[in-house]
Amino acid sequence: MAPRAAPSCRLVFCLLISAAALRPGLGWYTVNSAYGDTILMPCRLDVPQNLMFGKWKYEKPDGSPVFIAFRSSTKKSVQYDDVPEYKDRLSLSENYTLSISNARIGDEKRFVCMLVTEDNVFEAPTVVKVFKQPSKPEIVSKAPFLETEQLTKLGDCISKDSYPDGNITWYRNGKVLQPFEGAVVIIFKKQMDPVTQLYTMTSSLEYKSTKADIQMPFTCSVTYYGPSGQKTINSEQAVFDIYYPTEQVTIQVLPPKNAIKEGDNITLKCLGNGNPPPEEFLFYLPGQPEGIRSSNAYTLTDVRRNATGDYKCSLIDTKSMIASTAITVHYLDLSLSPSGEVTKQIGDALPVSCTISASRNATVVWMKDNIRLRSSPSFSSLHYQDAGNYVCETALEEVEGLKKRESLTLIVEGKPQIKMTKKTDPSGLSKTIICHVEGFPKPAIQWTITGSGSVINQTEESPYINGRYYSKIIISPEENVTLTCTAENQLERTVNSLNVSANENREKVNDQAKLIVGIVVGLLLAALVAGVVYWLYMKKSKTASKHVNKDLGNLEENKKLEENNHKTEA
Repeated sequence: MAPRAAPSCRLVFCLLISAAALRPGLGWYTVNSAYGDTILMPCRLDVPQNLMFGKWKYEKPDGSPVFIAFRSSTKKSVQYDDVPEYKDRLSLSENYTLSISNARIGDEKRFVCMLVTEDNVFEAPTVVKVFKQPSKPEIVSKAPFLETEQLTKLGDCISKDSYPDGNITWYRNGKVLQPFEGAVVIIFKKQMDPVTQLYTMTSSLEYKSTKADIQMPFTCSVTYYGPSGQKTINSEQAVFDIYYPTEQVTIQVLPPKNAIKEGDNITLKCLGNGNPPPEEFLFYLPGQPEGIRSSNAYTLTDVRRNATGDYKCSLIDTKSMIASTAITVHYLDLSLSPSGEVTKQIGDALPVSCTISASRNATVVWMKDNIRLRSSPSFSSLHYQDAGNYVCETALEEVEGLKKRESLTLIVEGKPQIKMTKKTDPSGLSKTIICHVEGFPKPAIQWTITGSGSVINQTEESPYINGRYYSKIIISPEENVTLTCTAENQLERTVNSLNVSANENREKVNDQAKLIVGIVVGLLLAALVAGVVYWLYMKKSKTASKHVNKDLGNLEENKKLEENNHKTEA
């Protein structure tokens, strides 16, 4: 659209005419600028061929003009009017575009571009809008806590330095909070700085909380208008501690109540589910109608079985709100009869009993010399092997550390008993005599030969086991003897004897020896006779040799005879 021209007039006259009498060349045009930026306003008029100069002005609220910039089309010079608020902030380009640096709220005016020829004045108005983004909203003056069923000021949401002013909205867990009588009260205020003309918005929230608000985030946001339209900035989340009264009381026992035994210290702990939790309670012990005022913990030391019973606690001011628990103090008693060191005689009877008394079923184990027995011991007739160290042990498996044990050291005594046996060696040359001894304490064994009274020290003894052992000797008597075995301990001295006859093969052995001697003597005599015969023969042989030549036929015979003589000699 071509600009509409004002009526013709002479130049001087046109310069004097009032701006109010001029017709606008174009319709309204708006330039949006951010606070602090540079405002760019194009003239929006086509430059005429016969242009003399161009001017910019703004209009006061009362409509009077204030000229601020001038540019000649011929001299290409620019002049800026002495307007304090725009000093050093203006720039007018060759195409008559006006720039205003460091945009301020006061720059929101109606500016007019004027192009003047000799006979016309052309105008193009521009409206400037300046926007300032507010600061990020912040929740301040926050309540230290919110109490249920009480309308409490939660805090103030504040956002500063906005233009134009913005609006503040509150949120609970992301959902908008709307005013609700007695539960949600929102008071909004805005204030403009007279120097900067920027707005500060404040929104106060009063809120009646419930337990559902525990850990719920509260936020606020500011909505404002900028050069590009409406925008929103959100605050940081705020979570408030919610106070609510105690609705239930519970009681705890430490250590766990199924493991309490005599001698333990136990602590009763009373808890209320309110926030903040109660700090004091009344504790009721079994058989005591009056409560004991204490903190949330009450300790009993070195408890006994008579402490078993019901324990209770309640609030100080609300005794009807009470909690209780049953406590069993476990115990374990063991009685062993007899116990300690017991000495009995062999063959005696000894009843043994291990009696258990406990708060619940207990296990019983018998040990003898650290070896577990299959059943409890019972002695109708004691033997030496019954002696030993017996232990009766009992425990409550469910209660750690609750064990009892008693011991019995049984000593079985007996006078020495002797049994003697003998065994002859198959050769018949020796005999083994054994003295079997039974008794406790261990008897000492001594061997003697009756008659001579000599003591035999060369003996062999077996190990002493279960009150028994033996001593043996090996002898080869040449005559009948009586051996005596003596066994002695602290209780008695016992003697037993055994007749041992001489070896039955002794005479046979002597006869055999005599026979051998006779044979040897006979052989010696035979050898002597053979020697004499040989001598006589040799003598006769020498005489006969003289007649060899006479009788050669006898030579062979002589050789045979000589051989026979040699055999005889041998």
